[in-house]
Formats: sequence, structure tokens, C-alpha cells
Amino acid sequence: MLAPQADIETLPFEGAIQELEQIVAKLESASVSLDESVKLYERGEALKKRCETLLQEAEARIQKINLTPEGAIKGVSSLDVE
Repeated sequence: MLAPQADIETLPFEGAIQELEQIVAKLESASVSLDESVKLYERGEALKKRCETLLQEAEARIQKINLTPEGAIKGVSSLDVE
């Protein structure tokens, strides 16, 4: 049985990606009913969004270390990801 949607909001990235991989495997096996496939797909979409949110949050926390010309640490700033 699938866990409620609210549980997705508390899953760590690793848990969400692992469950998403399991859903993909089930859908690829074609061993589930159409109704179950739709439910799995919807949960997969919610898990995908959770993973994207967690990645964006992690990206926002990454900082770039700024060095002086001599190589000493001068400080940190946001990492420009392009």
C-alpha cells in the first residue's frame, strides 16, 4: 500500500528517489492494473517534485569559497550555478 501524500513532504532525498525508482520499475514491468498505474504515476510525480525541491534547497546552501591572490581564505559567497 502506498503511503499518504503528506508522507512525501517528510521524505529525505534518498528515500524519495528510491521510492521513485521502485515506482518506475513497477510501471515498466506492466504487471499492475490501469487504476494502480495511474495511482503510481501520480505518486511518482509528487516524489519527483519533492526531489526537485530538495535539490533546489541544497543548491541554495552551496557556497563558493573566495580566496585571496595568495591562496588564503577571504570568505564565502553564493555559488553561481549556470
